[in-house]
Amino acid sequence: MSVLGRIAGQIASDLKAALEKPRELREGIQYTLAGIREGTVDPRDVAKTVCATAAAVAFVFVLLLPVYWILTIALQGEGATLYSTDSAGLIPTEFSLDAFIWVIGDVAIPAKVIAISIPFTGIEFYLSWPRIVFFDASNHVDSTSDFPRYFWNSLVIGVTTVVIAMAVVVPAAYALSRRKFVGRMKLLYGYVLFTQVGAGLGIATVIALYTIFSSFGVTNNRFVLSVYYAAMAVPFNTWLLKTYMDSIPVSYEEAAIMDGASPFRVAWEIVLPLAKPGLATIFIFIFLVGWMEFVIAQLVLRPENYTLPVGLFMLVDTYTVPWGQFSAFALVYASPVVFIYMFAQRYIEEGLSFGGMEG
Repeated sequence: MSVLGRIAGQIASDLKAALEKPRELREGIQYTLAGIREGTVDPRDVAKTVCATAAAVAFVFVLLLPVYWILTIALQGEGATLYSTDSAGLIPTEFSLDAFIWVIGDVAIPAKVIAISIPFTGIEFYLSWPRIVFFDASNHVDSTSDFPRYFWNSLVIGVTTVVIAMAVVVPAAYALSRRKFVGRMKLLYGYVLFTQVGAGLGIATVIALYTIFSSFGVTNNRFVLSVYYAAMAVPFNTWLLKTYMDSIPVSYEEAAIMDGASPFRVAWEIVLPLAKPGLATIFIFIFLVGWMEFVIAQLVLRPENYTLPVGLFMLVDTYTVPWGQFSAFALVYASPVVFIYMFAQRYIEEGLSFGGMEG
């Protein structure tokens, strides 16, 4: 089965498990009530469980309250404000999806013309289709945002960052975990040092970086920015993946070598599949670097290549802020990260737990 097939199967399994939760909850309540009536279940244990569950729910509610507040403001439309009790209350007085429609814009397949030529014949013909509109935002709002363009720029930068960084992190982590060579410990300590360099230098790094970008004429290049993000993500994520690979027993590799497997095959078919939680963890961390970074993107990019964080910042005016549109933009911007984490949660937690136990 292909990687995409396995991912699709895992997503389907997660969705099935989520749909079965209400039924499992109902059966659990019925079983508990029956046990209390029959005397097989201690009511005090049930009370402790109920109190612990209520405390957990209250804690989650407090954590999600800011998100709910932003959602209610987004649903108020253009007239929403943080300084009005009508707009900023826990129970909104009116609902409107105009802010979300303004963010997303039209949902359509753009018109396209494709030229197809037959080699050695000189015959050329064209395939075209008109613009297919599934949802017309102009029927609801007067204008739309540049969210699709910002989204595409962020996606290109995020994916490119992941590809470049993973190409460096995975072999480096495997080599540091499984190979002994001269200068290995110094290199490891250097990786730890480089994880703290950015925070220590602060504004000096930003000035130096802008000077370098300007000197080479690449201040508006998405690929070069992705290379910089990948370089910033390599030290920490290499160390994290290396510590996870350290937890994989060497005996698995020794058995494969005894069976005649090559070193590359051992790494590809033994170590990497077992390191899947660690790989999922660093994948998310690396993607977030390109998806969420603001300062450098705002500094070196021009408007046509702005990413989502910069686009969100552009909504802030000197005197006024369209809080409804700002909130809707922020929620849509954060949604992909939430969904990715939900589906990769078990791998991320396992990767972090193993990675944090060894060093």
